[in-house]
Amino acid sequence: MTDQSTRITPESSTAKTITADFSVEHAAWDRDLADLREVREEVFVIEQQVSREEEWDELDALSHHVLARANDGQPIGTGRLTPERKIGRMAVRKPWRGKQVGAALLRTLVERARELGYAEVELHSQVSAIGFYEAFGFEGYGEEFVEANIRHRHMRLALAPMTAPERAPPAPAPQNQDYHTSTRDETVATLLALLQGAAREIAICSRELDPGLLDHSDILAALQHIGTQGRGARVRILVRDPDRAMHDGNRLIALAQRLSSVFEIRVPEFDEDRHYTSAFLLTDRSGYLFRPDALRYEGEGGSYAPGRHRQLLSYFEQVWERARGADELRQLSL
Repeated sequence: MTDQSTRITPESSTAKTITADFSVEHAAWDRDLADLREVREEVFVIEQQVSREEEWDELDALSHHVLARANDGQPIGTGRLTPERKIGRMAVRKPWRGKQVGAALLRTLVERARELGYAEVELHSQVSAIGFYEAFGFEGYGEEFVEANIRHRHMRLALAPMTAPERAPPAPAPQNQDYHTSTRDETVATLLALLQGAAREIAICSRELDPGLLDHSDILAALQHIGTQGRGARVRILVRDPDRAMHDGNRLIALAQRLSSVFEIRVPEFDEDRHYTSAFLLTDRSGYLFRPDALRYEGEGGSYAPGRHRQLLSYFEQVWERARGADELRQLSL
């Protein structure tokens, strides 16, 4: 089975991993399989007419994969490093060849091998790509051979051990700011501070989407900002009384519908969950605001309180897993 694309144009070994046009990322086999398959099927199976039985093997699930993406997120190149210390499955789509994509993929795999402490890496180079690998210091050895009806040659690269970097002292934990609320204005200000300090994920447990709070203009703007941060943005909301939220015309519903790929709303079904009387908001920076009575403004929280945050998140996750999707909110006309 060939592990290299004959169509990769030899490129300079000084190419950067991230350019103005594309980037290279470490891929997860289970998460990124569809994108890896899209590139490899196009290059190997369709273009080079390698059989699928030869293309996909038992090493795939055990290997470290890298994936090149265009700025629009489309997969454009792949490569892998197997437990046998071999680099392979290097493939770049035709429109992107000669644009340093192959060089960036190879460099990333070589650096990964160094991180793993490998003394050398090997590969089976298609004869037409030998010059490409020689530019990175790979040396050919042995006679040419035929694999998947394509002429190849063994190549290897000795790796100098990485110099252990000086260990920087651990970053100090963020300073916590305690919050205490008793009025609507204080609650809105606290929620806004928490949202502005968040990165990409929010978890909300509410009775009826907290009218006057979660649909406050400033809060909606902050939630929209989080929801438009791109890949990884996620806002999860538990609402115990969706009918009341719809009746009140809560504006958070409209925002959740517009950003439906980011916002997910679920409704608790078990009595013990539906009769929960409190409300809280959690951020992915260990911030929280907890109100014992969801109908009142009195609450306490912190900008960085891992212990209490962990307790509330554990409860949220348990209820979230057994709650149903809020179909009535998704189907509501705007």
